Amino acid sequence: MARIKIDLPKTFTFSTSIDIRISDLNYGGHVGNDTILSLLHEARVRFLQHYGYSELNLEGIGIIMGDVAIEYKAEGFYGDRLNIQVCADEFTRVSFDIFYKIEKEHQGKNIVVAIAKTGIVGYDYNLKKVAAIPEKAKLTLTGNSSH
Repeated sequence: MARIKIDLPKTFTFSTSIDIRISDLNYGGHVGNDTILSLLHEARVRFLQHYGYSELNLEGIGIIMGDVAIEYKAEGFYGDRLNIQVCADEFTRVSFDIFYKIEKEHQGKNIVVAIAKTGIVGYDYNLKKVAAIPEKAKLTLTGNSSH
């Protein structure tokens, strides 16, 4: 069976921390796959807000998630503080990828819980169609412009 393999960029431009809540656990007593996807969403919203954007306003256009890939590496448990590093890369005319590295500290070491990539597509919600990613947004999200 082929496995997903995500090649992470060398540098990340944003980091945020999220504590695991009791409601984030599944029947196995650890963070479930649905929670990891929710954590990615929260990290993406925080990443965009850091640059003055939202999912509905990226220099005048919206964005939608076209796809997601997640590699699960270790379990997360109640009370773990997850550090999520985020960056944008691989821009095309109408899309880009957001990369995530989720880590926790355990016994003085950083343990990777998951790595992920979401495919983001520019979208005009008024016209209900794909839209080009503004150049200013590309520069800002990659850390190549002051925000």
